[in-house]
Amino acid sequence: MPGISKKSSSMPASAIRKLVPFSDAAEAAGIKVYHLNVGAPDIKSPDCAINAVAERCKNMHHLSYTNSAGLMELRKGLVEKYYRKIGIDIEVSELLVDVAGSEAFSVAMQIVADAGDEIIVVEPFYTNYQTFAFLYGITLRTVSTDIRNGFAIPGIEAFEAVYTPGKTKAVLISNPCNPSGKLFTKEEMLQIGEFCRRHDLFLISDEVYREFCYTDEPHFSAMNIPGCGQNVILADSVSKRYNLCGARIGCMVSHNKDVMAAALKFAQSRLCPPVFGQYAAIGALDTPQSYFDEVRQEYILRRDTAVDALNAMEGVYAPRPYGAFYTVAELPIDDAESFAKWLLTEWRMDSETVMVTPATSFYRTQGIRNQVRIAYVLEVPQLKRAMHILEEALKAYPGRTI
Repeated sequence: MPGISKKSSSMPASAIRKLVPFSDAAEAAGIKVYHLNVGAPDIKSPDCAINAVAERCKNMHHLSYTNSAGLMELRKGLVEKYYRKIGIDIEVSELLVDVAGSEAFSVAMQIVADAGDEIIVVEPFYTNYQTFAFLYGITLRTVSTDIRNGFAIPGIEAFEAVYTPGKTKAVLISNPCNPSGKLFTKEEMLQIGEFCRRHDLFLISDEVYREFCYTDEPHFSAMNIPGCGQNVILADSVSKRYNLCGARIGCMVSHNKDVMAAALKFAQSRLCPPVFGQYAAIGALDTPQSYFDEVRQEYILRRDTAVDALNAMEGVYAPRPYGAFYTVAELPIDDAESFAKWLLTEWRMDSETVMVTPATSFYRTQGIRNQVRIAYVLEVPQLKRAMHILEEALKAYPGRTI
């Protein structure tokens, strides 16, 4: 039998999805699983997005490739109907449609760094950053934050401490952050921008959760850092904004012409973005503001429901996030991986259980074993039930530490 490559053997499994076989088995056995593990909201997609796909398919007899950079209608629409309206002034040539936000930051990492180079990330960070760094031979250097002070960004000296002259090529951030829900302040973004300018680094800013900010102060995009236009590469997506996760449409944005020329070459290698997803994204551009206002209020309610319930549990601590729809919780357990698996394979409460994501893979720092990421993406009644089941499970878990 032929053997597989060493790279594929050692590639890290998705922290978010590697427990799916256990949840599938539980559900096949008739167990109801409350999924708090993945950012797949149950909120209705905008009618205009779904209708756009149906309308364009009415008289379709052939599904062809589009331009590798995406349909011009979508690119123009994103520039004129979305970015300029939220204060990000770009031209169509500075935007390229990708296969979701994942491709955008994956390609951006390859554009800015070669194998052996380093990229600075703020931890905890989206686990796929580590996956792509592994694939491309890039080393992630981490700036650590602490759950006990709400994952506040440390002073810029923490970035200087992990900067390696000649090897560090970029800073990569998620704002708002997946998994912590941390929302970067304008002051923090300006400091990071100044750090990147001073050392001539790229700043890759993953802003797919931009619409989910729960403060009075609006989201401050890296694209609006003064004097940083040639440094910033923006990764964006329609998945969360319009609840179109399955459309797999995102985009890369940059004022840097060399970056966009390189991005197009990567885009040509995968031919084109998903056509039906592009149709849905075109339709979604007509989503009324009322939709976003209602969704935001719903997530604030869900956030408060989840975080208040978590902090009411004995030995549990979860900071209140101000962006995205996740919180990281510290639990009184010996090992989050074991606990998450135990929930799916052994724990049952009236034939129900919950699924959470161990937070270990969101860190490069070793020894953080008692944290999980909670995605508060269920309706409030289901979320309350899930929190109750989790509380009872913590009381019964054999590896409880208090």
